[in-house]
Amino acid sequence: MNVLVIGGGGREHALVDAIDRSPLLARLMVAPGNPGMEDMAERVDLNPADHDGVVAFARDHDIDLVVIGPEAPLVAGLADDLISAGIRVFGPNASAARLEGSKAFARDFCDRHGIPQPGFARFDDHTAAISHINASYGGTGCVVKADGLAAGKGVVVADTSDQAIEAVTMMLDGGAFGAAGASVVIEDRITGTEASLFAMVDGTSAIFMGSAQDYKRAHDGDKGPNTGGMGAVSPAPALNDALLQQAWDEVVLPVVAGMKQEGNPYQGFLYCGLMLTESGPQVIEFNCRFGDPEAETILPRLKSDLLSAMIMASDGGLDHTSMRFVDHHAVTVIMVNGGYPGDYRKGAVITGLDEKSGDTIVFHAGTARDDDGAIIANGGRVLAITALGQNNDEARQRAYDRVSRISWDGAFYRRDIAG
Repeated sequence: MNVLVIGGGGREHALVDAIDRSPLLARLMVAPGNPGMEDMAERVDLNPADHDGVVAFARDHDIDLVVIGPEAPLVAGLADDLISAGIRVFGPNASAARLEGSKAFARDFCDRHGIPQPGFARFDDHTAAISHINASYGGTGCVVKADGLAAGKGVVVADTSDQAIEAVTMMLDGGAFGAAGASVVIEDRITGTEASLFAMVDGTSAIFMGSAQDYKRAHDGDKGPNTGGMGAVSPAPALNDALLQQAWDEVVLPVVAGMKQEGNPYQGFLYCGLMLTESGPQVIEFNCRFGDPEAETILPRLKSDLLSAMIMASDGGLDHTSMRFVDHHAVTVIMVNGGYPGDYRKGAVITGLDEKSGDTIVFHAGTARDDDGAIIANGGRVLAITALGQNNDEARQRAYDRVSRISWDGAFYRRDIAG
């Protein structure tokens, strides 16, 4: 089969790596991709925002499946346009992708279908939002979220009402996230251990695609601002068999059934971000695609043929399918440009990438080539270093050993992932 993957980050590198292992694969292309993918896929100069261009490319190159990695093209309806053109696609349409594209839609959806979640309220008026914070939380904290897509940075976990009011002001009055922050969702702050649960969905059925715990804060000890993710461990240590089954029954299956009932059947990866509270799992957020860095942590553990499963999902045939994973644990450490998620410098040459190790994988996220062909740090999150081991400690030691041999001017990483 000829496959086109849309995206160019660490998640897409992990997807390309997994798809490349399929015996069904004839030709693999990625748009725009990154230097780390060049030995597995053909990079093509294609703008995912140009839907007509993507459709024309898929037709001209006899593409049998388009796999959409990032959330923005899904929310923008790229899957809809491909399907309308008769091109098979893996990923939800725009209506279904609202589970990630609008925090308010997701919260209202959970309310309608009895899916456990924290209390919430939505506001687009600054004064009303502040009144709600003062009346509902007093001096205690809450969570303030930009309603729309904000590249994983539109969430403020406030310890005090003053911090929450500052976040509301930044979003609604300061335009910190543009249109994405034109309305906000204010949520009760719940406590427990976080875990990420992944499913592959064909519109009617869902199969388990692994679990992980990721680390969102920029600095050790879960300090600093939220990021797109500084590392992850899989399986999620706190998601035991009983909690996994409870989350599957109370979250995943109701989402699949509810979306179908409302006329928006969901097809693609479904990410359920959970808080494991004393009363059971509650939904923190949904993503309409594989997580990042969770994809880099989970997919190296996958034994089954990912491409075959994607085809079955896009054709509505997952009901008698399951995915198998190795028993090994995986730990991923993200190497970033110093200053991320704020301002950072681009362009430093990365050294240490040529070393090979059977226990580790280096996924590229924000890399490029300079005029001399050297690989440079070109984004906030630059590399995802994943290691497998018999347990978390072994995987962690291998991951950090590999990280220690990669460097560039300005490189930074957390030192407590899976610690």
